[in-house]
Amino acid sequence: MPIILGIDPGSRITGFGLIEVGGDIPANKPRYITSGCIRIKEASLDLKLKQIFDSVCELILEFKPDEFAIESVFMSKNADSALKLGQARGAAIVGASHYALPVFEYPARKVKQSVVGTGGADKTQVQHMVKMILKLSKSPQADAADALAIALCHANTSQGLAQLKGAKTIARGRLR
Repeated sequence: MPIILGIDPGSRITGFGLIEVGGDIPANKPRYITSGCIRIKEASLDLKLKQIFDSVCELILEFKPDEFAIESVFMSKNADSALKLGQARGAAIVGASHYALPVFEYPARKVKQSVVGTGGADKTQVQHMVKMILKLSKSPQADAADALAIALCHANTSQGLAQLKGAKTIARGRLR
């Protein structure tokens, strides 16, 4: 049964979430493993990035995920913030690559669409739906909920692709 590590990158707080799907777990009932936030200590940028890398490596060693899903870069009005986010993403991705995990990237709108049903959902809507889908007793912190949503988006996407493997295309790209 694949374990998916979802990461919501940030230079101050990086959310993480782990779920299990497949096997004897129905496609529409992923199993929650854990989630939380990596709070980055105040330091120079290089040390912050090392904290992200080290934390992702620790998660991989402890939970042994099979796949790694992360939010892709989005455009920002503040170039400095976008660059820092990109660097935080890079540190997390290198951690996954260090352990030869396949890396999957999803835009924020696709993640929200997959979990909430609309790409314009706000953080509280994402938290609520993650809580409902995973049958949690309380809503996870915002960054952890985003990471779980990324993992759920990947599970939904990869399961959909797996179902299409046996499909045959016909005229105009329809599937049978």
